[in-house]
Amino acid sequence: MGKSLETTKGSVWALFLTAHAVLVEQIEVRLAQQDLPPLAWYDVLWALERSQDQRLRMNELADQVVLSRSNLTRLVDRLEQAGLVERQRSEDDRRGAFAVLTAAGKAMRKRVWPVYQSAIRELFEEGISESEAAAMGKALRRLLERAGSSGGPDAGITEKR
Repeated sequence: MGKSLETTKGSVWALFLTAHAVLVEQIEVRLAQQDLPPLAWYDVLWALERSQDQRLRMNELADQVVLSRSNLTRLVDRLEQAGLVERQRSEDDRRGAFAVLTAAGKAMRKRVWPVYQSAIRELFEEGISESEAAAMGKALRRLLERAGSSGGPDAGITEKR
């Protein structure tokens, strides 16, 4: 039972988690140095911006970002206080609510993107070859499929201009 991390696959799992944590931390540092909000804010703003009418039900938004529902509620509270999103009650379901991107939220997401994009290039893209990226992409897509996730290549970072 305790031997799984001693295999090549197990050690790659540990390496994957460590690499993810270190790279995200470095991105967070770069955002903070530019007085920009945390990466989770960007993820929510980007999910809303690319959705139809730039709004999503809270449960739909939770499915598109990597946060628990309770953490998402608190994050949307902070985004709402900052004027970057607003909540709208559903006309169909009085208990349901939508998170809606504001003009200020869209502007903030656009301010964050160049710093985030630069960090992705420097910390990730410049450190791997095209063939390594293709192999990683293939493996990660297969893992997502096995896990039943709909996370695609645009989930969270790729900006469409």
